[in-house]
Amino acid sequence: MSSRISNIRRQFNRSANSYDAHAQVQRIMSDRLAGSFIGWKNKGNVAGLNILEIGCGTGALTEILINEWPSASITALDIAPAMIKLAEQRVLSAEANIIGKITSDRLRLLHADVEMWAPEAPTASFDLIVSNACFQWLSNPRQTIGQLRRMLRPGGMLIFTTFGPDTFYEMHRAFNEVYRASGLEPQRHGLTFRSTDQWTNLMKESGFTNIQYERSIQTEKYASAREFLHSVKAMGASTSEAVTMGGLSARRLFTNMYKEYEGKFSVQGGVAASYDLLLIQAMTDR
Repeated sequence: MSSRISNIRRQFNRSANSYDAHAQVQRIMSDRLAGSFIGWKNKGNVAGLNILEIGCGTGALTEILINEWPSASITALDIAPAMIKLAEQRVLSAEANIIGKITSDRLRLLHADVEMWAPEAPTASFDLIVSNACFQWLSNPRQTIGQLRRMLRPGGMLIFTTFGPDTFYEMHRAFNEVYRASGLEPQRHGLTFRSTDQWTNLMKESGFTNIQYERSIQTEKYASAREFLHSVKAMGASTSEAVTMGGLSARRLFTNMYKEYEGKFSVQGGVAASYDLLLIQAMTDR
């Protein structure tokens, strides 16, 4: 297992019990995603579907899929076993399973990394593939998107949400100012997010058609810059591309970043944090 996979799994295992309390933006993304695939369903694509959910987390979107397609076969996978356990508790509870909406033979919850799992999955085995706030973690999106295209049946759809390049704009601005003030080249703290054009090009290269996207900026408020980072960590999203640099300790870097952030991006009652939300969907030819 690669160190990347191990780190991501460790982060989300650690944050599983706190994830839902901090995942307001992910819930907004999930609702928008559901609205799109419900629209696809209303065009008549209903009976006997095979659905794949990538990165099911605590099962919020899985529960929506169950409610919308009670007769579908659903495979939901996640890289973190602790998330799978919470998803199982959610979707197989008596409340979620009213009047036999779904039986265990129609729902598979898998502990798996999609980038390792997809190449072994059968060709043309799914009608719908969905994923909420997960694709930013892919280390080889071109290869993975290609595998998902192979796994879809004719007329199938891939629809996912992810974060765009202006996510956490305020934090990145603050870090950059601190690095420059110290005479250092700015480093990226957090992931580098792809743009809609980059995702669209990847989809085209893999043979998808009818590619559509929506983009919006969601601004959230936190009590302080420190509280903002605490919330991000509590969601398991604390990965950073930055490396340790001489002349600027981590403590000093973050202390000065908090000061810069709160000096430039304060709002009434706290600080602002931007989330660049992307929703992308594409079809396979019939």
